[in-house]
Order: sequence, then C-alpha cells, then structure tokens
Amino acid sequence: MTRKYFGTDGIRGRVGEPPITADFLLKLGWAAGRVFANEGHGFVLVGKDTRISGYMFESALEAGLTAAGVDTRLLGPMPTPGIAYLTRTLRAQAGIVISASHNPYYDNGVKFFSVYGTKLPDDIEHKIEHYIDSPMTTVESSKLGKAKRLEDAAGRYIEFCKGSIPTRLDFSGMKIIIDCAHGATYHIAPHVFSEVGAKVITIGAEPDGLNINDDCGATKPEKLAATVMAHGADLGIALDGDGDRLVMVDHKGEVVDGDELIYIIAKSRLATGHLSGPVVGTLMTNLGMEHGLKKLGINLIRAKVGDRYVMERLVENKGILGGENSGHIICLDRTTTGDGIIAALQVMAEMHHTGKNLHELKCGMTKYPQVLINIKTHKKLNPETNENILKAVKSIEKKLNDNGRVLLRASGTEPLIRVMVEGRNGDLIRNYADELADEVKRALGT
Repeated sequence: MTRKYFGTDGIRGRVGEPPITADFLLKLGWAAGRVFANEGHGFVLVGKDTRISGYMFESALEAGLTAAGVDTRLLGPMPTPGIAYLTRTLRAQAGIVISASHNPYYDNGVKFFSVYGTKLPDDIEHKIEHYIDSPMTTVESSKLGKAKRLEDAAGRYIEFCKGSIPTRLDFSGMKIIIDCAHGATYHIAPHVFSEVGAKVITIGAEPDGLNINDDCGATKPEKLAATVMAHGADLGIALDGDGDRLVMVDHKGEVVDGDELIYIIAKSRLATGHLSGPVVGTLMTNLGMEHGLKKLGINLIRAKVGDRYVMERLVENKGILGGENSGHIICLDRTTTGDGIIAALQVMAEMHHTGKNLHELKCGMTKYPQVLINIKTHKKLNPETNENILKAVKSIEKKLNDNGRVLLRASGTEPLIRVMVEGRNGDLIRNYADELADEVKRALGT
C-alpha cells in the first residue's frame, strides 16, 4: 500500500504549510494515540530538536495524544538516536521525534520509533494514516492521558553513549572539536566526549531556534575544518541538527565522510572478529568504498537511499554495519538506529587501538570523484520514466563503461531531483553531470 503522509523518514515539510501545521500535528498525535491505545498500554515519549517550531508541535502532539487517552513523557531537546534508545530502555509504547534533521529551521517533521527503538512497521503507519483521515473524537474525561517531563533523559543517554566503547579506553591527550549544528546534541555531545577523557572544544552549541544547521554541522563542515586547523586538534566531529548524522575532519582539515567512516569501522570490526554479514550501503555509496571493502573480503550490498532501507537490508542479511555517505551510520552491535555520537566513538576507539590518526585510517580506500547536482522542483517528475532523460542516462553509462555510475532520483525528504555521476575522471564526470542536469531542467521546464 502507498503511504499518503509518511515518506522515507516520517512526515516532513515547511512549517505552516500542510501537513506541517499545528492542526495537522494535533490530529497526528490523536491518530497515533488511537493506534497505540489499540495495540497495548503504556506511555509515549516525545522529544524534539532545537528549531523554534518545536514548541508549537510538541504542544499539539501532546494534546492529540492526551485526547486519545495516552500518557506522554516529554523529553525536550534530545537527539533522535537518544529518543530511540530511551523508547527501548524505558519500555515506552512508542517514541516520537519532532525534527527535520539536517534541514533549515523553517522546516520540521515528525518520525516515530517502535517499542524496540526501530522505525515503525509499515502496517502501523498505515493504521495511523487511516485515523488521520477519520473524524477526531476525545475519550471520556476520566480516561484522558497525562503528560509530564522526564528530567533525567540527557543523563541516561550520555551514559549509554559512553558504554558503547570499552570502559578501559581513555582519550586523554586527544584534542577534538565538536560541531553540534546548534541542534539537539548541544547539551549532550560535549559531556560524552569530555567524560571519556578528550579535551573538547565546542562550536555550534548555542541554539536560538533559528540557527540550527545554519552554515554548520554535518552538512557544512567547512567551519569545523577551519577550527580544527586553528587549534591544532586531532580531529573534528560534525553532527547534524538531530544527531543521527556524522561527518569527521582529520588533523589536516580534510573532511572524512560517511563512506570513509563506515570503511574504518568495518575494518576495525573485521580485525577483532566482530563483523558479521555484509556491510550495507546505498545507491549513493562511493565505488571506492565498495572496492576497498572487497579488498578486505567484505561484501557490500546497496539499498535504496534512506536509513530505513539500509536497516531493512541489514536485518534481511544479518549484518551489523551500514549507512550512507551523508553520515547516517548504523552500528547494530551498539544501538538500533543511526547515531552520530556512537559512530564517532567507534572511530576514536580504532584510533586508540591502532595508534593511527584519522587521516591514516581513511587511507585504506580511495574515493572516486562524485558529482552531485540537486535540482529544485515544485513539479512532480519521475526521472525514471521520462524518455529523454533515460536516453541521456544510457548514453553517459555507455561512455563510462565499467569505470563509473549514474544515479538519478527524486529526494524522499526535500523537493529536489538529485543527479549523481561517479567515475575515475573528475573532469569528464562533471561534464556528464551538467549534461544530465540540463536534460532534467528541460523536462521540468526550468
């Protein structure tokens, strides 16, 4: 069945425009509450990132859940993976995250976690959508839900993150810069890394509701790279607004992306005998990572873009490690969802174990040049069915032969069509990407 409201990562859009409105989120809270009430008994956790609209949507969801007779525990600002962890360990019936992840402050969204700390099954999302399109009612007053704040949420999650690496590890003498993207990790990440011994310098940790992801964080690591160089730090850690993405910077100021970080963790797990199953990447995963893993005897499986699809392939193939080049990294031997803090700790643990710096660890794989062009669109276009676009794709693929790839897809979270061309020759693939982007723009009439 096709989902009407849910996308690849919950429900997301621009604040004030359907469906990201206060009245819709009231109805969403009620609809989810009706489904959760029918599935069993228990409270629901609600957390958010730091964007200003979170106050409005937190209240709307709380009211809807209350009207459905469901108790709510409010977490306040909390990383998405922290909400997944608390949902599981507190035995909550579900966890709700108010966040648009790496998007600007004027976007927002809602995603859900099951009692197991994983994304909701499709059938539960369909049930919620059924109630969204049904008349809203309120339970009898004596059965209304109650809401209260969970005061120790941050401390619980900090301890969990620290527990993802051996207690004996001490990062004393390591200087790191952390960019919290003015997001949900601002009051958590600095504590985690300083409490494992590192000397921490923090940037992007002064959220005002409007500056989340603004020229900082995992999507804009340039400021972090400059800060690493200015302070002579050993490495930099860039998180995104809700803390589920990680990009790092080595001591030379070079950005280390999700593909390279997954490669480092895979190699570490293999060396200790703790890697099981294949590594799961996506259609965007760099060919260089695939070839680097192959040299180690590790198989790579590609999923559709989106961490829910990576998770599905991991479960299907009994794997423990996967993710995206954007920085979503899932370590199933440590947690149940993508977690930027935990992934960074795994990389630092490998640095400690091998005595190598981050630059040396990433050198085991060589990335192919990859050109990505994002084309904004307010018009629905399936690039996989347009005859002229398909003809252009086939022509480029023929020229690349086995030395590159072409990927064309509509974004599941933003009004964009993404054109990606990858190959050994950087100049050639830039020309091919521009050529294909022009064809897409012609199809869009722009």
